[in-house]
Amino acid sequence: MKAATFYAPGDIRLEDVEEPRVSTGEVKIRVRNCSTCGTDVKIAHSGHPNMSAPQVMGHEIAGEITEVGDGVEGWAAGDRVQVIAAIPDGTCEDCLAGRMTVCPNQLSMGYQFPGGFAEYMIVPREVLAVDGLNRIPDGLSFAEASVAEPLACVLNGQELARVGEGDTVVVVGSGPIGCLHVRLARSRGAALVVLVDLNADRLAQAAALVHPDITIASSETDPVQAVLDATGGRGADVVITAAASGAAQEQGLRMLARQGRISLFGGLPKDNPTITVDANLVHYRELSIIGVNGSSPEHNKRALDLIASGAVPVADLITHRLPLDRVLDAIDIVGRGEAIKVTIEP
Repeated sequence: MKAATFYAPGDIRLEDVEEPRVSTGEVKIRVRNCSTCGTDVKIAHSGHPNMSAPQVMGHEIAGEITEVGDGVEGWAAGDRVQVIAAIPDGTCEDCLAGRMTVCPNQLSMGYQFPGGFAEYMIVPREVLAVDGLNRIPDGLSFAEASVAEPLACVLNGQELARVGEGDTVVVVGSGPIGCLHVRLARSRGAALVVLVDLNADRLAQAAALVHPDITIASSETDPVQAVLDATGGRGADVVITAAASGAAQEQGLRMLARQGRISLFGGLPKDNPTITVDANLVHYRELSIIGVNGSSPEHNKRALDLIASGAVPVADLITHRLPLDRVLDAIDIVGRGEAIKVTIEP
């Protein structure tokens, strides 16, 4: 079969590999959609410290079961499924306390296990052990189901930041994650949603789809002052930095209302991971700085439900559909910011 394998930064090969065989406790699927994200771009350019190379990439996975291994119950050939990306061990102190997103022993599809940029793949027993294989609801396409994984991460972030009824929410970054944040914030009852981006063209493309109340092109205007002006000087209840930008994080703090929360959703480059924080601003305004990392199996289930119910529609965010032999083109398109969501259809 065909698969896209990472060997080293700048060395991803579309190659013929042996089709995997299912073993006891595993499930084999025909991959129907595996969507791309900014992490794939980072891996392609710089690698990843947790990547076990050579490795088949792809972690936003949806497909159809073709074989079920001995000992697996509740699944059958023909079932349509979505697969979690981050795999907690389910047994450590953090997992048992309900903190699966920060499991210190976490493994991942496309990192330690072969991922979805392939025609077929194995869902390992580690995924099944934490209930990480999810049935796709009737009427939901494979492509839409593949977006459940990034939406699950967005859901985790907004829960940690306590996005809720009546909030003013500022989302910085109008890529696919930013678009999902806009739609989820709206579904959670946000009263005012502001979308900010340095790239005015990408901002306009995203806004035409997700319809924030206000857009701010930060290349053309001071985003902090623009947010303050839009809120009568009060500021935002929640700022979500869905961009790998230290400047955006520093500006986000200055956008916050008293007792506001900033979610540092987008990680920073490993060679420049620090920002300057006005500690007195945090102190006197009682601000909260919140980290967020990935999602749990339960977040994935709820993300699928949000998509299937129409609370967070995603079909129109999938702007590019490409075959597996164009996976390198897909990664380049994402890297250039020319798409909202690119999905691979092996």
